Amino acid sequence: MEYKNRDKAVLVLNDGAVFYGKSIGIKGTTFGEICFNTGMTGYQEVFTDPSYFGQIMLATNPHIGNYGVNEEEVDSDGIKIAGLVCRNFSFTHSRPNSTSNLLTYFEKANIVAISDVDTRALTGYIRDNGAMNAVISTDGTPVAELKARLKDVPSMEGLELASKVSTKEPYFFGNANAKYKISALDLGIKTNILRCFDERDCYVKVFPYDSSFKDLMSFEPDGIFLSNGPGDPDPLKEVKGVVSEVVDSGLPVFGICLGHQLIAMSQGVSTYKMFTGHRGSNHPVLNVATNRGEITSQNHGFAVNKEEVENHNRLEISHLHLNDGTVAGIRMKDKDVFSVQYHPESSPGPHDSRYLFDEFVVNMEKYKSKN
Repeated sequence: MEYKNRDKAVLVLNDGAVFYGKSIGIKGTTFGEICFNTGMTGYQEVFTDPSYFGQIMLATNPHIGNYGVNEEEVDSDGIKIAGLVCRNFSFTHSRPNSTSNLLTYFEKANIVAISDVDTRALTGYIRDNGAMNAVISTDGTPVAELKARLKDVPSMEGLELASKVSTKEPYFFGNANAKYKISALDLGIKTNILRCFDERDCYVKVFPYDSSFKDLMSFEPDGIFLSNGPGDPDPLKEVKGVVSEVVDSGLPVFGICLGHQLIAMSQGVSTYKMFTGHRGSNHPVLNVATNRGEITSQNHGFAVNKEEVENHNRLEISHLHLNDGTVAGIRMKDKDVFSVQYHPESSPGPHDSRYLFDEFVVNMEKYKSKN
């Protein structure tokens, strides 16, 4: 391959640390909270995951772009990350069924990305100092100016982002003649979640994040799903109120990530911002009921307060993260309501936790038989 001289690029962290690299060829400057993903594959699904909105993605896998992109391997209507930091960016790809190379994909969305960064050192730095805001620039903006502009970027803590990625109008997914009907509250829903429901004979109506309980019930659902999404759950006060009504409705309820956090908050349990968060497709989780381990796909920077769940009279912990003991799943003791702090739709990731969709379907079948 012909060697091309690439422009210098820079990454500046909120605490003043500076890392250098090279531009992949798209000029610009972008801001966001930097976080690292430990997955070895599935970068396109990661880039299009709405839960990453407003974040600069640091890939720990040294090779990004080597298998190109495929139009069917997306989890939303486009790239959602604010920017990319990687070690080696591949300008060529070798997979026969790819529809494009990654550079073209980024160019269409005008996503700023830098490569040739010492990603091992940068990941270690974030592990030691925590996730923080950052800026990457490929257009020659002086470091001093970048540091000054970075001071004005709001912290992820307290930031409401679900409204930025939620659908503006309701839409349907699946077969209208399916056995089960689900109302899904879109806080940043991933397309593969909808595919998993469709595979289980479910017809889904997806509602905007600010829909009322009455809106959700207008579909006459057999169950309600609360989706994943970006940002801090705490500012979603009105959504939390709707979730309280959902939980009290008696309908089966299933929540993932942000939806999981809102179920906990609706029961008086608080959340907190994690030091670095969990992001990747190789996170070990313990299923408390079966005492079996699962390898899961995760993407979250906030978590549910473990002590408050343990002392709660209506909630119990269903899953625990085996690396740090954080809450990875909860369920209600007196209702068919459960949620997890990871992605059982596994896009990307292992399929160990797909059974959770089946459990939700079983709960809907029980509800239908009683009503």
